[in-house]
Amino acid sequence: MNFIEELQWRGMIHDMTPGLTEQLENEMTTAYVGIDPTADSLHIGHLVSVMMLKHFQVCGHRPIVLIGGATGMIGDPSGKSKERNLLDEQTLQQNQESIKNQLSKFLDFNQNKPNGALMVNNYDWMKEYSFLQFIRDIGKHITVNYMMAKDSVKTRLSAESKEGMSFTEFSYQLVQGTDFLVLFQQHNCKLQMGGSDQWGNIITGTELIRRKLGHDAKAFALTCPLITKADGGKFGKTEEGNIWLDPAKTSPYSFYQFWLNTSDEDAISYIKIFTLLQKEEIDQLIENHRKAPHQRELQKVLAREITIMIHSKEEYELAVDASEILFGKGTTDTLKRLKEDVLLNIFEGVPQSNVSSNDIYKSIPIVDFLTDFTKISSSKREAREFLRNGAISINKERVGEDYMIGENDLLQNRYILAQRGKKNYYLIICDY
Repeated sequence: MNFIEELQWRGMIHDMTPGLTEQLENEMTTAYVGIDPTADSLHIGHLVSVMMLKHFQVCGHRPIVLIGGATGMIGDPSGKSKERNLLDEQTLQQNQESIKNQLSKFLDFNQNKPNGALMVNNYDWMKEYSFLQFIRDIGKHITVNYMMAKDSVKTRLSAESKEGMSFTEFSYQLVQGTDFLVLFQQHNCKLQMGGSDQWGNIITGTELIRRKLGHDAKAFALTCPLITKADGGKFGKTEEGNIWLDPAKTSPYSFYQFWLNTSDEDAISYIKIFTLLQKEEIDQLIENHRKAPHQRELQKVLAREITIMIHSKEEYELAVDASEILFGKGTTDTLKRLKEDVLLNIFEGVPQSNVSSNDIYKSIPIVDFLTDFTKISSSKREAREFLRNGAISINKERVGEDYMIGENDLLQNRYILAQRGKKNYYLIICDY
């Protein structure tokens, strides 16, 4: 596979330096992407650069993930309107371990393979620098004029920016340039990749390598477009915040739902970027989708592929089952398999009632349950009418007038799902 061609048809190239195509054709090349460990999980905003590394390794090249233990203590001004909060060393180390576990789902870190992925932390070399060493060995090679010309710097220093810019952030591009220089010298790393907002920082690295090591030291840059939503909203953001890869932060159900609910236009773009499906299959999916958009086949395949890749096939199947509950396809067994957070997530916003555990364990006649305990029905006459017409279900099973609500009806030992008709749901919570 040709790496550049692969990224081009997927729409994943924004800019690259001359000579990169020839470099990749001539030899197995090492490239890196930097990730600042400012949280103990990646979110889907990181996935574009991670997928770039994935394709890079599949094409026979060697990927390096650089964890920004040092730069994470500074904060990158690119695309930001104010300075980041700084983290302590212990927190950064914990975050790094969590991130590596997540990256192992994408990259093969087997060092016995010539192109086995490598993870490094720039804190390991930056901690050795004294300030005087840094300005002598690095600072003298890059002029202030060069640094001031970068868009990320000019934006923060403009009249519109009230925050200004600290010297700490101003020096960020020098620190990132040092990373590229160290990786070039220690690991023969000749390419840095990142989002298009990183172009200025990456080019500083290629320039530092050239000025410090001479014109024969060839280093390259490649950036991908910043992913946006068709409606102008920020990719990967919901009202609740980021969509995380950690299931404790974003449940597999919510993760699946995010991709399932993408717009048609976004799905066409996302399925190329965030899956490993080949061009012919994706082209056919897009063609099928254009003929029958109401079936949302494109979104379903996108959600399937990425949920299995990040979580597992089992979690994907549970997410599908959970999604179908609202459309009348779920069963009692499906409900019983749901985790508590998923159950609450699915039925967020439906009417809720609280019932004492004492009443549940004594058993409650269904008519009383619908009227006195939950107000699902306005009167016992109405409740009996609903029951005679088969309009009432408890945990997805229809019940009659003689049904008794008891402890066997509890989901997760605490919840009961009542349903009137096809679309009226009620969640009853047992208080202990």
